Amino acid sequence: MLHDPNHLYIFDTTLRDGEQVPGCQLTTTEKIEIAKDLESLGVDVIEAGFPVSSPGDFQSVVELSKAVNDVIICALTRANKNDIDVAAEALKFAKRPRIHTGIGSSDMHIKYKFNSTREEILERAVAAVKHAKSYVEDVEFYAEDAGRADLEFLAKMVEAVIGAGATVVNIPDTNGYCLPDQYGAKIKYLTEHVSNIDQAIISAHCHNDLGLATANSIAAIQNGARQVECTINGIGERAGNTSLEEVAMILKVHNQTFGGLTSNINSKMFTYLSRKVSDMMNMPVQPNKAIVGRNAFAHSSGIHQDGFLKHRENYEIIRPEDVGLEEADIILTARSGRHALKHHLERLGHHLDKDTLASTYERFLTLADAKKDINDTDLLSLMK
Repeated sequence: MLHDPNHLYIFDTTLRDGEQVPGCQLTTTEKIEIAKDLESLGVDVIEAGFPVSSPGDFQSVVELSKAVNDVIICALTRANKNDIDVAAEALKFAKRPRIHTGIGSSDMHIKYKFNSTREEILERAVAAVKHAKSYVEDVEFYAEDAGRADLEFLAKMVEAVIGAGATVVNIPDTNGYCLPDQYGAKIKYLTEHVSNIDQAIISAHCHNDLGLATANSIAAIQNGARQVECTINGIGERAGNTSLEEVAMILKVHNQTFGGLTSNINSKMFTYLSRKVSDMMNMPVQPNKAIVGRNAFAHSSGIHQDGFLKHRENYEIIRPEDVGLEEADIILTARSGRHALKHHLERLGHHLDKDTLASTYERFLTLADAKKDINDTDLLSLMK
């Protein structure tokens, strides 16, 4: 599989890893609706499900394969023949199918999950990739719990599966264990010690158990990974996955740092898609969530408001319009200054001289101390 080293492939697993969250299950119709939005957003890969896990998941992969045109549709499997056979059947209508197979790579998983040996696990990994390759050209291999795996053995496994035909190698920090420098070093080690690494894309799949999923994914990109596996709003098992919108905006804000690395993401869809996924999955977004949280572009401190109103770049590194919001919010609280009050009164058509503003501000503070949320009706009452 030829890949562009200057392109960051965005692999969205909202409909697979994200949907595993208790209470977040979607119908096939809902999955298709979100998949079409993800295609419009510009993701490169949609992980549509785990076909062998249930008839519903199998059917979702079938229907999503029919519904989207340009995006790679990926189906997850374990490293066994039946899983892969079922995934291949589910992907039969996909224009660009990918089978995502894999097995544990850490000694912890090899011993306590598979009750096996390194040698046997290596054989199973190679056999799974070869079997998947008999169905599709595009095969991704995941080395589960790579975050805790022995580096030399991980390199041996990655080299073996690329030799067997894997086009993408996924290095998951399954338990969200790694620190960014550790995870970045792991990726760098693979780029330097796997002889056939140029024949595959390295993918980062990080979990947020320590709040480091995005930071680890960025460290991976800086060390040679060219695919990031992520979800809308960072939803996913336990503490969640890497947040798609965070990775995309970091790439945009720090583009020169990444040597002009590009993605196909249309960031103006983020607010819309974040709210849609949140509503459909009944999964609220925390108000202070980066990029898409309700407060991400809200300024309430008087010092910040004054600086922002003088020159927005004083307190904004991302324009709200770039993520699909109309404008930033200047929230009026007892911490707000005269500048913010003046801004809102002028918006409502009231232009006050300096002395009148000063006396109005004193009355505003009394009101703001007594009331949490100050709205336009409250402001108009100050003008009576």
